[in-house]
Amino acid sequence: MVLLGARQVGKTTLAKIIAKEIDSIYLDLEAPEDLLKLSDPTSFLSAHAGKLVILDEIQRIPNLFPVLRGLIDKGREQDHRAGRFLLLGSASMELMRQSSESLTGRISYIEMGGLNLMEIDDNPEDRQTLWLRGGFPDSYLASDEDAALDWLENLIRTYLERDTPQLGFRVPAVRLRRLWTMLAHLQGETINYSKLASNLEVDAKTVSHYIDILTDLLLLRRLEPWHANVKKRVVKSPRYYVRDSGILHRLLGINSQDTLLSNPVLGKSWEGFAVENILSVLPSRAESYFYRTAAGAEIDLVIKMPSAEIWAIEIKYGIAPKVGKHYSQTCNDVGATHKYVVYGGDDEFPLGNDVSVISLSMLMQRLSL
Repeated sequence: MVLLGARQVGKTTLAKIIAKEIDSIYLDLEAPEDLLKLSDPTSFLSAHAGKLVILDEIQRIPNLFPVLRGLIDKGREQDHRAGRFLLLGSASMELMRQSSESLTGRISYIEMGGLNLMEIDDNPEDRQTLWLRGGFPDSYLASDEDAALDWLENLIRTYLERDTPQLGFRVPAVRLRRLWTMLAHLQGETINYSKLASNLEVDAKTVSHYIDILTDLLLLRRLEPWHANVKKRVVKSPRYYVRDSGILHRLLGINSQDTLLSNPVLGKSWEGFAVENILSVLPSRAESYFYRTAAGAEIDLVIKMPSAEIWAIEIKYGIAPKVGKHYSQTCNDVGATHKYVVYGGDDEFPLGNDVSVISLSMLMQRLSL
């Protein structure tokens, strides 16, 4: 099994909790002493055949995957054991590519996000703290806002100055941060690669590559457009969100709740926060999209559940949300079976035409049933 998640999101902590419950061995592939143990990986891992082997930051050693394949197959032949290896990684698509090529049919994936609304105390102050500071545990639990923002700044620098080069991406840290900040200003929008390229003094292909890097590191969310069974002209470019609201706010220089409430990014910050929280509770086979026609009619989030139900979700920060007069028709375009407007309040009430206004936490509870 592979447990995927951004750096510092809590993967190692969870793995060590699991390790205490069963006979296991933990190896940090960033630690020289643990790397030394894997000088002859087949011999070392075979010697621990009866244990759960936890390999942290597995993407650092891609040539380990073929070794794991051989050991898994050998174990299946001998005693049909499953779940012998728990792999932890903080790079998504690259890790999946590496593992899928070597471990097809032998591995499953779980993505671990930061803290969500269902994992904290359900009161307005803690909800606001989570939104402002983001879901990284060390940021959310920091002693004050300054400490949280300092921690987030250090995390950003670690990604740009250490992690990206170590993964083999030759990208100037200053340039990648500029792009990341530009994307923060464009939170939840489709983007113009040529315009971004011009501002960064590179070509559009390079910008696309940089965005792929941030997406692969689980720092950006790419939300694809819904276009199935729709006869209207629709937007076909993806939207992008800075996944963690704390990182978003640090990149934009937002350092307090008051600053956030007066910033033009307020609505899109709330939208991105809601999207990440909603997606964190969906079943693994659910699919998520947005929908927007060339005429401007849109739905912020369209979810296709494994049961084939279609949930259309509009996201508004205000406590008296309104939707466009064509919203019901837009929901019909995607075949919505459930229609919701997520808002910044705490209640649920009907808006007419089978549309319900609902709090974010209440919608998450309903989706997780």
